[in-house]
Amino acid sequence: MTPDPVTPRTGAVGIVGVGAAAPTLRLAMAEVGKAWAAGGGKGTVAVCESDEDTLTLAWEATTRALAAAGIEATDISGLWWGTSRPPLAEGPSHAMLTTALGCAPDIAGALCAGSPHAGMEALVGAWDAIGAGGAGPVVVVASDALVPGLGTAGEVTTGAGAVALVLGAPGDNGSAPAARLVARTTRSMAVVDRYRGDGDYATGDVYDGRLFREEVFIPLLADTGKALAGDTTTALPTTWALSDPDGKLGAAVAKRLGGAAGGGDIQGALGDTGAAAALLKAAAAMAEPGALGVIGYGGGRATAVTVEVAKPVPGAADVPAALAGGTTVPYTHVLKARGQLSPQADPIPMGVPPASAAFVRGAREMLSLEGARCRACGTVSTPPSIHPTCIACGSAEFDVVPLARRGTVQTFVVNQTMPPPFTAPLPLIVLDFEDGARLMLQGVPGDAGALAIGDPVVLTLRRYAVERGIPVYGYKALRAQDAPAPDEATAAVGAEG
Repeated sequence: MTPDPVTPRTGAVGIVGVGAAAPTLRLAMAEVGKAWAAGGGKGTVAVCESDEDTLTLAWEATTRALAAAGIEATDISGLWWGTSRPPLAEGPSHAMLTTALGCAPDIAGALCAGSPHAGMEALVGAWDAIGAGGAGPVVVVASDALVPGLGTAGEVTTGAGAVALVLGAPGDNGSAPAARLVARTTRSMAVVDRYRGDGDYATGDVYDGRLFREEVFIPLLADTGKALAGDTTTALPTTWALSDPDGKLGAAVAKRLGGAAGGGDIQGALGDTGAAAALLKAAAAMAEPGALGVIGYGGGRATAVTVEVAKPVPGAADVPAALAGGTTVPYTHVLKARGQLSPQADPIPMGVPPASAAFVRGAREMLSLEGARCRACGTVSTPPSIHPTCIACGSAEFDVVPLARRGTVQTFVVNQTMPPPFTAPLPLIVLDFEDGARLMLQGVPGDAGALAIGDPVVLTLRRYAVERGIPVYGYKALRAQDAPAPDEATAAVGAEG
């Protein structure tokens, strides 16, 4: 007997908060077409600046989801991360993310990769962990920043973005969750679609677009969605959040399923966000009650999920604002940011390699942004590893504490010339944090012309460099003239990104 391919409804899992993030750059699809004398389409695609990647996007989306759910990072028991393009092909990507978020060292979870289906694999893994009796709450985060092949059809639609969902067993917080994951199924087809071979930098496009549309994508996703019904007594959702490689295929699948594509015009603003695409649209659709179908695709695999939304999920109404904005830049800027157009100059090597003892011993205080609070006088010295005694009174008794993520500019300098991989004009800012700590951090080029002493700033995680193939992360200070006062902030860590 063939087993029922649909997860039973008794395995329902609650969704208690969602968050989203998009990178800072926007490229008009028409600009790509103009460069290659081909049709470019309408709308824009989101692109990571040189100091952003899938990890920084995942950090931002997760921070917002936790704030919306009212949960601290130290209270989550697991984090499942799906991305087709992790910052390290092999290495501590997951550990870097959880450390930057401030999670407990014993946090469970997994990093899922290999195709844009990774976002759905992360969701299923977290769902199974809770269903097996694992402690909640947990986080599912899907983020992607695919690099398309130059001049390919996929270049005009490939974007970047991230989404995070906070999951828990129904009733964990003493009340019914706003939404529940209630059923799922997966289908596979051994086909080569968009792919990246070992050693390749860019993702290749499908060989035959029409063949992919008519014999792979639409039939596979439609069959997977229909299987959610389980039997003739269960109605399919009428709203669908779908993976959509070209901005047209999702609507075709939804029509075949007898419904409509939901999630607003995220595709037109960000492009195809890969592993995050289906869940990102789902997060936006969770602002309205109803039955929602979610189908994610990648690497010949499709997973469909039914979500019952009883009331607006915390954070869902904020998704459009989190994805809005961005700086429109020319095609050449995007090529430089992606690393597909580089000057004939060698980056200046770091004096301290990323795998050296200094990084091993200081990684947590850099990623978690920690300071040492003196038990005698309350002064915060940072970083703790180079201040074994209090800088104010000399006491050797202190507590390691997380630093505030807001502060003001004490002084700064703007560097007009910088060696690769840094981009001028680059502010270096001495910050006075709200908790009394003082630290020097980089700013961002966009703030260089308007920065002033006394400006309020908010910290966000960025990628400082890639050294010997290893990404180096740290915090940068973003000018925040309109940031709310500390007691009005909705979260302690990076809620504004």
